[in-house]
Amino acid sequence: MPITVTAPRGVLTPEGERTVLPRLTTALTEASGLAGNPAFLAVVGGTVHVLPPESVYAGGANRPVVMVELKLPDVGLPTLESRAAFIKAATGIVAELTTPGHRPEDTWVNILNAPDGAWGIGGEALTGERLVALLTASGS
Repeated sequence: MPITVTAPRGVLTPEGERTVLPRLTTALTEASGLAGNPAFLAVVGGTVHVLPPESVYAGGANRPVVMVELKLPDVGLPTLESRAAFIKAATGIVAELTTPGHRPEDTWVNILNAPDGAWGIGGEALTGERLVALLTASGS
């Protein structure tokens, strides 16, 4: 379940650039109710993209927006409450890892859902049923 963080250079602190992804991974496992499940943790990955400040826009204007994008199957965060919990946690994490003056409205979190079987690892299209079986087998 890929997490992509995109930020203008200088908005995330150096520590933020190193720790934002591990902290978002923890937030995802907690929001999903699967904290401590090694099978779930094993399928969460991501990247941090630090761009020149002049390359980031919002509302048609150059603005220091940090974007957190999470892509996962519907079973990953199946309820409105779990999605809201991740969005709140992700926004808080970004706030802790940005330079002074970064405004909360300049953190955007987007959750994209892959239809059943449209997400996979290692060449295997994983359905929600298959993922639940893998997660349950690992002792969630």
